[in-house]
Amino acid sequence: MTEEKKVETVEDVALGALAFYIEEANPGCVLKNEVIGGELTFTVPRNKLRRFITFLLNDTNCDFKQLMGICGADYPDRDERFEVVYMLLSLKHNHRARVKVRTDEHTPVESVTGIYSTAGWFEREVWDMYGIIFDGHPDLRRILTDYGFEGHPLRKDFPLTGFVEVRYDDEQKRVVYEPVKLQQAYRNFDFTSPWEGMTDIQLPGDEKAVKPKVIAGEGDAA
Repeated sequence: MTEEKKVETVEDVALGALAFYIEEANPGCVLKNEVIGGELTFTVPRNKLRRFITFLLNDTNCDFKQLMGICGADYPDRDERFEVVYMLLSLKHNHRARVKVRTDEHTPVESVTGIYSTAGWFEREVWDMYGIIFDGHPDLRRILTDYGFEGHPLRKDFPLTGFVEVRYDDEQKRVVYEPVKLQQAYRNFDFTSPWEGMTDIQLPGDEKAVKPKVIAGEGDAA
């Protein structure tokens, strides 16, 4: 059996050449570069992030003038468990690029609000969801959850029930926070087959169910 060869498109070849140019122009700034799904992807050190993104913005061969978004990812098994991903767009060249940096729970990542003004809200979202600190952000506070929210919901170790629940208190005439209380009486899960009761034959998985009774004469021809 012959081994299949990956066929590179003209676009991938051009992007590969651009990735090589960017890496050569920024020695020590690129830990890894790839072309994935027709997009450039760079992994860079935290302390080189602003320098690298500034180059992508200002260099005429790159011209990534738009920051389309910033997101986070959590890999708890890693020493540096978080990835921050910056998604850039060049309208002039019709190119997209992702820039990734890694960090942990305590080490801040430099804010890029001084480079892209739209980064302000994006970085607040990443802080809110993951707890990643952005050094130099002018107003780093919650944006999607409430101000009294505890924890960061998109971390892999965040409980699905959360830590607190809210309700409206008629006496205090306001919303109050209380620790989550799970009523164990309502936590009985029944894994019986959904076909239970649909047939007079007891299917595998229905062993807990009561076998339907066949009424005499039912189904007989008139």
